[in-house]
Amino acid sequence: MRQLIGELISEAVAMLIIIAFGDAVACMYVLYDPSPYQHAYWGVCIAWGLAVTIAIYATGSVSGTHANPAVTLALALFRGFEWKKVLPYWLAQVVGAFVGAAIVYVLFGPVIDHYNDHVVHMSREAGGAAGVFFTHPGDSITPMHALLDQVILTAFLLFGIFAITEQYNEMAPKANSGALMIGLLVATIGASMGYLEAWAINPARDFGPRLFAYFAGWGRSALPSPDNYWWVPIVGPLLGGIVGAGAYQGLIRPFLPARLREAAGQTSSD
Repeated sequence: MRQLIGELISEAVAMLIIIAFGDAVACMYVLYDPSPYQHAYWGVCIAWGLAVTIAIYATGSVSGTHANPAVTLALALFRGFEWKKVLPYWLAQVVGAFVGAAIVYVLFGPVIDHYNDHVVHMSREAGGAAGVFFTHPGDSITPMHALLDQVILTAFLLFGIFAITEQYNEMAPKANSGALMIGLLVATIGASMGYLEAWAINPARDFGPRLFAYFAGWGRSALPSPDNYWWVPIVGPLLGGIVGAGAYQGLIRPFLPARLREAAGQTSSD
């Protein structure tokens, strides 16, 4: 039980780190004029990616830093993670994301209010500055198209994570550089596809801050949100994680030379 408690704390802290830095860079992108990132969007992507990297370095030795319900589900399906831990991990991830959003609110609350009152002339309930906390479809993207997008984006994420962490992959990053590569993978997904609907690719990343925003005055603009969108960044990544992890397990892992050599050695010794 003590070990499980430590793992849950680790998962919560990992999500706190990711959201504290990630939603803060969203504030820097949205709330300031001129924004330091409006013409340097890659900086936003790198900040999110490095937040993931820092979270892994900080907590990976305790829980493995899933920091994403889609990762937890994929690991349970394909890599032997204990099913009894799945729901507790999910809850810890959402709690950490909620607290991370609260930290961002403490930091940027006055700037959010100024932006809503003097720039966009919108209330929180109308959705003013909501995008600094949670995601929503971009231009020309419907909720159902966003669902498909999230499946595809998260499939890329889990395919990459499984490749980077595969023990038989001789091309995988060595030593402790895997955390950096996973962070760069997150940044690359954001840089290439993030404008579709802000690349949630993580149910806790969206739902934890969304839940905080609901209680902090955004109300129905957060939950259920326009077009009842709140469920899309939950269901899409969970499905996409299964697709991406399953694709790696089925298309790449069976043919890894190191795995084939080990299997051949075992067969000859038998």
